[in-house]
Amino acid sequence: MENKECQLCHHNHSDTHTSSCVSLVPIFNHLENKQLLEVMDMVYSATYEKGEFLYHAGDTAETLYIVNKGKIRIYRLSESGKEQLVRILTPGSYTGELALFKETVHEAFAQTMEDSQVCMVKRSDLQKLLYKFPAISLKILTEFSNRLDESEKQTTRFATESVETRIALFLAECMDEHVANEITLPMSKKDLASYLGTTPETISRKFAQFEDLGYIKQKPNKKIEIIDIDGLLLL
Repeated sequence: MENKECQLCHHNHSDTHTSSCVSLVPIFNHLENKQLLEVMDMVYSATYEKGEFLYHAGDTAETLYIVNKGKIRIYRLSESGKEQLVRILTPGSYTGELALFKETVHEAFAQTMEDSQVCMVKRSDLQKLLYKFPAISLKILTEFSNRLDESEKQTTRFATESVETRIALFLAECMDEHVANEITLPMSKKDLASYLGTTPETISRKFAQFEDLGYIKQKPNKKIEIIDIDGLLLL
């Protein structure tokens, strides 16, 4: 399959997008203005429409992709063709960092969930930046650690927790991030089912059960009010 980075001529580039991406994302926003300008010279910006792929499994991995605007789903396909959602990237998140350390191919797919603006840095250019600004390396290593922890947690839950518990823990974690009783699901029920290792029908059925038990209240636009978090976590 043709790698999307070979099709940049089909996308709109913008210095404004590049500036915004470099100055806001966590791996660069600690740099001084002069250093940020140096990074900008190495960054490409492109706009992708909803449903487009940044890369496919099997594509050569030689670019760091940073989300400036929009949302991107990273997922794998099992041998049977079943999707397994790995993570969802939001502004400031990035993917393709393994390309920084070795020549490899992507093992997953990266697809936009909505119209998105993405900044890209080639491996050779970013390696130069890592040598010059070691703090960037520390930021990336921190993200590696976070993702490893998340992956191990997800694997453990698949092996030891019931579907009800996996869903309840996910809702609780969303509530922690929002610091409020009302949360907005960050993904569709289909993607949530893929992420939690179940089916959309099961997600809908469990949400209805939680609501009947008085633990949650479902609202329009993927919003959920958490009424009894303690009861939910006792499932």
